[in-house]
Amino acid sequence: MKKIIDIIKKRHSVRAYRSDEIPLEIMNEIEEALILAPSAGNLQSRKFFFIKDKIKKMAIARAALSQMFIAEAPVVIVGCTDNLIKNRYGNRGIYLYSIQDVAISISFAMLVAEEHNLGTVWIGAFNEKEVSEILSLPENLRPVVILPLGYPDEEPYITDRKPKEEVIEYL
Repeated sequence: MKKIIDIIKKRHSVRAYRSDEIPLEIMNEIEEALILAPSAGNLQSRKFFFIKDKIKKMAIARAALSQMFIAEAPVVIVGCTDNLIKNRYGNRGIYLYSIQDVAISISFAMLVAEEHNLGTVWIGAFNEKEVSEILSLPENLRPVVILPLGYPDEEPYITDRKPKEEVIEYL
């Protein structure tokens, strides 16, 4: 069994995908990771859309500043906050906690994907209004991340990270 730290070290952003179908068992594990992630007050104020439809994927790619590689992935996950639920915590719930909830869920899904040699890349640059319209989202759902998911069709490259002395400080 792989150690989590080894999966984290191996993970990198993927921007080219093969068209191979992702096995159902793996998709089920990714779904489970999204659901099992912690959330503020256990309110679970998040919803995830798994897009396989080619036309919708193309539209989402265009809404994401024309990052057309997104449409190549066999599955594109759109993570949304549910602001009706987070409203119980006021503005902080809507503008912070709900986004944190989606972020941790997507991070868990990215690690499960990496465990199965699937590639992902966090897409935060997109037109929220356009994505909401493409998915016919109700007003309480706000898309905050797009995650293409598939087998990589490129050689991995790991970007440099700052030394821990610049990032970590014990007090």
